[in-house]
Amino acid sequence: MNLPIIIQGGMGVAISDWKLAKAVSQLGQLGVVSGVGISRIVSCRLNDGDLAGHVRRALSHFALPEPVQAIIDRYYVPSGRDPAEPYKPLVAYSAHPPKFLDQLTSLANFVEVFLAREGHDGIVGLNLLEKVQMPTLASLYGAMLAGVDYVLMGAGIPMQVAGILDKLANHEPVTYRLDVHGATANDDVRMHFDPEAIFPGIAKLVGQLKRPKFLPIISSVVLAQALLKRSEGPINGFVIEGPTAGGHNAPPRGAVKLNEKGEPIYTDKDVVDLEKMKQFGLPFWLAGGYGNPAQVQRALDAGAAGVQVGTAFALCEESGMEPSLKQRLLRQVLDEEAEVFTSPTVSPTGFPFKVAQLEGTLSEQALYEARPRICDMGFLRILFKKEDGSLGYRCAAEPVDDYVKKGGQIEDTVGRSCLCNNLGATAGFAQRRKDGYVEEPIITTGDDLVAAGQYVPAGKTTYSAKDVIDYLLNGVKPRQSLGTA
Repeated sequence: MNLPIIIQGGMGVAISDWKLAKAVSQLGQLGVVSGVGISRIVSCRLNDGDLAGHVRRALSHFALPEPVQAIIDRYYVPSGRDPAEPYKPLVAYSAHPPKFLDQLTSLANFVEVFLAREGHDGIVGLNLLEKVQMPTLASLYGAMLAGVDYVLMGAGIPMQVAGILDKLANHEPVTYRLDVHGATANDDVRMHFDPEAIFPGIAKLVGQLKRPKFLPIISSVVLAQALLKRSEGPINGFVIEGPTAGGHNAPPRGAVKLNEKGEPIYTDKDVVDLEKMKQFGLPFWLAGGYGNPAQVQRALDAGAAGVQVGTAFALCEESGMEPSLKQRLLRQVLDEEAEVFTSPTVSPTGFPFKVAQLEGTLSEQALYEARPRICDMGFLRILFKKEDGSLGYRCAAEPVDDYVKKGGQIEDTVGRSCLCNNLGATAGFAQRRKDGYVEEPIITTGDDLVAAGQYVPAGKTTYSAKDVIDYLLNGVKPRQSLGTA
């Protein structure tokens, strides 16, 4: 397949949903769905009645009816849930998840990729986070069952994924070494995923799967070198993400210093040497601040195959952001009042995380302080080794006393936010608590949010994915030897 010039960023939770990915893919570029937390989103869509029937239509194409029916029976509410009632909760992942949870996760990823690919022959990718390790195996397999073309993965060092893709293409059992705080070199804690055990008989029904191309998302040449040396399977290219990109950013190299606003300071040490990247002989895309045609051309002239763009698509008509939030944020952009803050504390991962400042979201300190701390989804929980050698789970955004009792440092809880719930609310799936509290949203965008008005056609107040792509590629002259991947 020819290399895309534009990769649409994989923004979770469900901002990069199937509708956005499909729109971009149909326009000849790489549309990407976010697999992060998608099990929660698909279950919520079913709770809300799946009114257009998209989820159930996708599930009807799954090879085995039994696990599909089990999920329908558990989550589907034909008339839609009472808005005053909570969404039905999911079991949080552990190192030994119940079979049903792996089935749900696989099927949710299948649904999202199936819908993104439905009715056209464009290319579709799946974005996952290395920081969210426990659902990874089930997520990859479900996406592959739906024919995903690319897998992109950042927020860590995804050494294991390429080899896992090779095995899953043959429906082979796979394992995933988990990061465990306090583990020794002799500890080897793994997730296990056996396709035949999770979906008995599926290999015979569907045959060998297409092995998707794998593009790690990196922030340095050193990381690229390490991946090429230690990856357990072939890498097909890289996305090089700079610190102006939205979502999680790699921490600055060296000692972290903050500016007068309290944001991490990045220096020349964080700039990737593209001449060295070209020596690897693999295609690469540049991400973070490439939101206009001049920057796209500059990337191509520097040797890149193209660019990855997120923020521009986050505010377009097809994105999964809750419509009123999207409208208010774009209005703020058009009024030249938009602001993005790179928070060193808000993410439980400890990575810097960009937050758009918007009234009525958790960018407001008063709303943050009013939220009861709770960790009920657990996607960003970390594993730790207890004194007796057993595994424990904790999240820096959970209740402070609970975190400290589990051996965490109290200073690590300061300013942390429950991104699992907050980002789910941003996509329009805010959980309602039994006491009436409704989870507030948090919006992440790149620093170039302030320039998003450039995509809005004259006389309009919104824009489409096509408007973005037409603008980005206007006058751009691709290099003649981009090749294929």
